[in-house]
Amino acid sequence: MTDLPAYLRPFVLGVLEGSDVRVDRLGELDLYRPPGTARGGAILFVHGGPGPDGLEVMPRDWPVCKGYATAAARLGVVSAVVDHSLIRGLDQLVAAADEVEAAVGVLRSDPRVDPDRVGLWFFSGAGLLAGEWLDSRPGWLRFVALTYPRLATPPGVDELVSAAEVIGKHDRGGGAGKVSSKDLPVLLTKAGLESEELADPVAEFVSAGGAALDIIDVPKGHHGFDMLDHTEESRAAVTKALDWAIAHLGEEPGDEGKLLVPPPPAKKKTTTTTRRTPAAARTAVAERPAAPAEPATRPAPSATRTATPSVAPAAVPVAAPEPVAPVVVPAPAQPTLGDLGLATVAAVSTETPAARIVAREHAAYAAHDLEAFLATYSPTARIQRADGSELKGRRFLREYHRPRFEAGRCKTEIVERLMLGEWVVEHVISHDDGEAVPQLALYRVVDGQITDVEFRA
Repeated sequence: MTDLPAYLRPFVLGVLEGSDVRVDRLGELDLYRPPGTARGGAILFVHGGPGPDGLEVMPRDWPVCKGYATAAARLGVVSAVVDHSLIRGLDQLVAAADEVEAAVGVLRSDPRVDPDRVGLWFFSGAGLLAGEWLDSRPGWLRFVALTYPRLATPPGVDELVSAAEVIGKHDRGGGAGKVSSKDLPVLLTKAGLESEELADPVAEFVSAGGAALDIIDVPKGHHGFDMLDHTEESRAAVTKALDWAIAHLGEEPGDEGKLLVPPPPAKKKTTTTTRRTPAAARTAVAERPAAPAEPATRPAPSATRTATPSVAPAAVPVAAPEPVAPVVVPAPAQPTLGDLGLATVAAVSTETPAARIVAREHAAYAAHDLEAFLATYSPTARIQRADGSELKGRRFLREYHRPRFEAGRCKTEIVERLMLGEWVVEHVISHDDGEAVPQLALYRVVDGQITDVEFRA
């Protein structure tokens, strides 16, 4: 065992793969499903980084990552491990943060998962990704766990959100009108033999967190004790952390010591161990297919119904169930999209799936509900502003909009709207900065989330 690289050494608990846990590979995410069909909470395990030179096995295939996920699944919750870009270097922090946020979206959309009961568990270098979750605290987040975390970036590396700063900014007393840090349970598992470079920021985090933290100490544990130190102390720490996580998802924790033995033997005539998606099908399931676009044409109305005028720059033929002469729908006197350089608009409907998502975004914006607003966007959404600047990803949307939401500067009037398939185009008047600014806003919605927005003044 000592000849193996640290990341390939066995998980400290006696948890092996078995037919009682099903594993599905969806893109960069592995989902571990417990037996049964009940819907419940879920945990996303986020590996650390950067990885060592010559890395040949990606983290989701490391015994330690598979071990944690299998153990959690055996305790009755769906668990997941995501491969992310931090394994390639600390300069990939932003990309890794977006990938983790996307993995959260996939996990919460799983039919076996209660989307309002999800926990995030960060290891080692992934502690650098935990700060923004400790800060934003979305309503569905039931806990954040950190195991031997790195909580400060080395010189020359841009930091995202400092975990020590954000955990300390919440009122630990929960006074009137304030948010208590205890509203989000946070677990820290500390290695007693940690390097000074990592131990000092952890000490700062503990000092800032105070009563907001639950702490498991592993006095004789090294960084990576759950694969390096096969001791009773290590096993007890991992088991306690798993029970803590399960309990904070609202599930019943397992009996103490339950995970310290191998799983029961497979039933007779069972040859399959862990069931995975076949390699040939992985590409097909890596991303959920987008909802089909609204049809460009609709059946002609019956003689007893009045055709709805189309908001289009020219007459538009409307399809009928049987070949008949085209039905011409008169255009309004004033074209809507002439300045956009679009040749034609095929059809307009009063309601589309895309329009419903955009309406949810508008409602959250008007209510100054930042997290509900961000939830309507893809983790990698691109927003082109009227001044030519660009925002990309929920992180930068959060940073840009938070002061505006806190100041109550969110007021937009919709003058006219046009909907076509996955696109929603609006003529709006923005009052965000105290003056009326007319704009055109183009939204693209794919698979239930806004992926592209462009504003033109």
